[in-house]
Amino acid sequence: MRSRAEVDATLRTAKLNPAELLPAVHCLSFGPQGGAGECCLLQLEAGLCAELEAGCSLVIRGEKDEQAVLCSKDKTYDVKIADTSNMLLFIPGCRTPEELNADQASCNIIHSQIAGFSNNYWELRRCRPKLKKLRKLLMEDPYEGPDSAKDQTSTVSKYTTEDLLSLIQASEEEILHQLQVIGACVIEGYWRVLEFDYEMKLLNHVTQLIDSESWPFNKVPLRTCLEELGPLEPTEMIEHILSSYGRKYSDDAGEVYFEMREDKICRAIAQMLLKNAVKFNLSEFHEVWQQSVPEGMSTSLDQLKGLALVDKASRPETIFLLKVEDLPEDNQERFNSLFSIREKWTEVDITPYIQDLCAEKQTVGALLTKYARSSVQNGIKVYNSRRPIS
Repeated sequence: MRSRAEVDATLRTAKLNPAELLPAVHCLSFGPQGGAGECCLLQLEAGLCAELEAGCSLVIRGEKDEQAVLCSKDKTYDVKIADTSNMLLFIPGCRTPEELNADQASCNIIHSQIAGFSNNYWELRRCRPKLKKLRKLLMEDPYEGPDSAKDQTSTVSKYTTEDLLSLIQASEEEILHQLQVIGACVIEGYWRVLEFDYEMKLLNHVTQLIDSESWPFNKVPLRTCLEELGPLEPTEMIEHILSSYGRKYSDDAGEVYFEMREDKICRAIAQMLLKNAVKFNLSEFHEVWQQSVPEGMSTSLDQLKGLALVDKASRPETIFLLKVEDLPEDNQERFNSLFSIREKWTEVDITPYIQDLCAEKQTVGALLTKYARSSVQNGIKVYNSRRPIS
């Protein structure tokens, strides 16, 4: 234990002026358990610190073959190890200069034990949630309806919310939002996505009922739908399809209605028409598509962004299915895949297929600058790959 005289002698040897220093002195020594490897340092932004102090949790997610991410209740962060040239010491109860200044009565020699040390710390960087795996897991065993023999005999794993939280590298809010986006629902305690043909069968029941009852698309009564369609399909499935393709609201009397979403219904019917065709003559497709949607609804190619691609170079022009959710999640792999499908893209055509890659505050233009090369072709700006595509 050093005395004040020993401290002053050390200062004189170092040729330091005590008047320029705080009077308090920390005398450090290693404790019996002091060492590296037992603790990790994590650098947090102010918002995450506030969440921890409020009693919220931070969770590290990832399987053995995945790069770890850290998740708050609503955000996902990449975890990187940052090295530092200065050794970082763990000192329990260590007091900062500000705290010592505020406590003038503090002892001017403070003996502290070092509990551990490190030459690096974990650094967090906000990243996109890794949600492609979510759809992949649920598509292993899509729900084909209550009468499906396959569903009754299937041995494929099914997933609860807790299962998905342990497997998907995203925050809970991001996972729950994505489950809504892909139209998943809970059946007997497990998250399931509907097999596409079964989903179309349910949607067809609803649209035929709307037509037979001459209801306006913005006022479809839930109670009557369940009464009329209940003998055909489970009421939970009828309400789910209404929620997936409509917006729920209540009138002044408390009666529940749905406003059906024209764009989403037209998009689903287009997918049904395109899913078994390699390519479809565009003008013929337009005609068949418009005839296939419920009477009173109008089709538009804008409804197919991220679902189908028009080939204007072919004669006649054609359209084919290209779903953004089927493309790779990694940025470079996504661009490689797109440029293997088409050598040159306009910004309008490629945007629906890369918009989801944009990080926070990042634009599509910035992504294109990084991963593509621009040129002008027939007066139109187009983008092609920066690297050869095999």
